[in-house]
Amino acid sequence: MRWQRGTSDADIEDRRGSSGGGLRGFPGGSLRIGLGGLILLGILSLVFKQDFFALLDTVPMDPSMTQPAPAGAAVNATPEEAERYEFVKFVLNDVQDTWATVLPREANTQYPRAPLVLFTGAVQSACGFAESASGPFYCPGDNKVYIDLSFYDELRERFGAAGDFAQAYVIAHEFGHHVQNVLGIDNQMRRAQQQRPDLANELSVRLELQADCLAGVWGHSTAQRNILESGDVEQAMNAAAAIGDDRIQKMAGRGVHPEKFTHGSSAQRVEWFRRGLESGRLDACDTFGR
Repeated sequence: MRWQRGTSDADIEDRRGSSGGGLRGFPGGSLRIGLGGLILLGILSLVFKQDFFALLDTVPMDPSMTQPAPAGAAVNATPEEAERYEFVKFVLNDVQDTWATVLPREANTQYPRAPLVLFTGAVQSACGFAESASGPFYCPGDNKVYIDLSFYDELRERFGAAGDFAQAYVIAHEFGHHVQNVLGIDNQMRRAQQQRPDLANELSVRLELQADCLAGVWGHSTAQRNILESGDVEQAMNAAAAIGDDRIQKMAGRGVHPEKFTHGSSAQRVEWFRRGLESGRLDACDTFGR
């Protein structure tokens, strides 16, 4: 990617160096497990020959099990982390600037910017306490995206999804969830899950695939502005394929069980990202109507 250093940090909430504290608990059940969480569960299942994905159905819901995180502290970043911070700032601003243009034009809706929270190890959000293993996630309770930058090492080293545009895709996907929240799609999906519990996983998959498509809409914008370089699209496609539910289940030695998908297969994730990338339009991302 052709990106620039020195962009605004107005939407960054830097909690690196803080301790999340407390135990795992998600009041209201609104915390989505992130990409890194799926990766970790797959690895644990593979190593210990147990179905760690079952934990998704047994997360404790007691609010008393969480404690607030202390205030953030300054981080003595390595040169590598400082460079990664600059890149994340650029992508954050570019994604949000894009939606600030697209939503009023295509949905007659203003786009409220969302903070990006950087943390190390663990973090407290309005959705509860989360560790780095949960991966990047969006919390609709406080309209914030959370990420531990070490996740990108996991993405590269364990899943072979390297490259700056692969990293950008992850951020764009999470802000796709913010777009869904702004448009009311998230709430509609959750009401549908309550009405049809038997379709809960399928509806979750549709929401995640739509976020992939929305990430592609941003990708289309970068191509139009000549930000993309040769190989960037392939990097994002590789990242989307690397974190498909079917691939993660295979790595865990579980076989492929579509009824347990929460994010979609590798092929589905690649396909919906491609649709957004090629069209650049919000109306191309109707995963619920197809």
